[in-house]
Amino acid sequence: MKFLQLLRPVNLVIIALTMYSVRFFYFTLGSISTLPIGNPARERVDFFLLVLSTVLIAAAGNIINDYFDVRADRINRPERLIITKHVKRRWAIITHWLFNFVAFSIAIYLSARYTTFWYVFIHLLTINSLWFYSMYFKRRPFIGNFIIAGLTALVPILCGIHFHLQTGFPEAGDGSVVLPVVSSVNDSIAIWKLRLLADGRFVFLLAYFAFTLNLSREIIKDMQDMEGDKLLYARTLPIVLGIRKSAWIATAVLALAPVFFIVLFVLHVQQDYSLHLLALLPLALSGLLNLISAVILLRHPANIQRLKQADLVLKISMLLGIVVPFYWWFFHS
Repeated sequence: MKFLQLLRPVNLVIIALTMYSVRFFYFTLGSISTLPIGNPARERVDFFLLVLSTVLIAAAGNIINDYFDVRADRINRPERLIITKHVKRRWAIITHWLFNFVAFSIAIYLSARYTTFWYVFIHLLTINSLWFYSMYFKRRPFIGNFIIAGLTALVPILCGIHFHLQTGFPEAGDGSVVLPVVSSVNDSIAIWKLRLLADGRFVFLLAYFAFTLNLSREIIKDMQDMEGDKLLYARTLPIVLGIRKSAWIATAVLALAPVFFIVLFVLHVQQDYSLHLLALLPLALSGLLNLISAVILLRHPANIQRLKQADLVLKISMLLGIVVPFYWWFFHS
């Protein structure tokens, strides 16, 4: 159980739900619902492997983050200290490399299967970014927060790349994917533009939503961890600018998150969907949750318990963003 806590299972479940939310969108509201899939059973297996590799990399990142933060966690979270107390350091690092090895092996398989370098590139970028974040960038002002928020935003984009790579690609007799033949370069560009307009906007909006909420959350977590970070001579945003200014920055970033729902709602209005007051529900709930978090941040910026409450509210807001495809499908079905 302690080892499972080290992996942060709730965060891993959110990552998996995000990816399957994007898949649900593509297969119910997106272009894949009208375009052929070479082998649907094979697609389900490939997508599961993509989710598995992403979750393994995130779990490995959580392990290596705690590995480098043992000293700080003795101050910030003594009740949650796992490495050295319940799990030996060498087993933590071995598990970290094992998870990354399995995830990267899956990326090599997917890249070979779909004749692309995207999977290998993104997995390699993520693995190295998490290592250097834990070792160095986490202790620098803002850049560490930006890296984690950017990697979180990369999750739905990776799903979008996966579906754009495979939509309508039939399989040859040996199981390899046969890329579609187009009559000209302009035809190929036109197909990609059509798919990006039809589906890509939702993926990028979801990535934007994930980026803003996670950037705010990372700043809040740095505010909670100030005392332990000072022992490591870290230069995080709250240490450099102070609690009050950091709270205002986190609130300003938080105010950008509802743009996701505003733009999504406008896009659906332009597509002449039947409108109803319930269509405002995701926007209203998201705005309310972000407002609650902002009030907590600005009124009690130095209260650790209040910061944890704000962090919990943001997690609920993230779950609200994840279920948007299911909500719209149910509302318009």
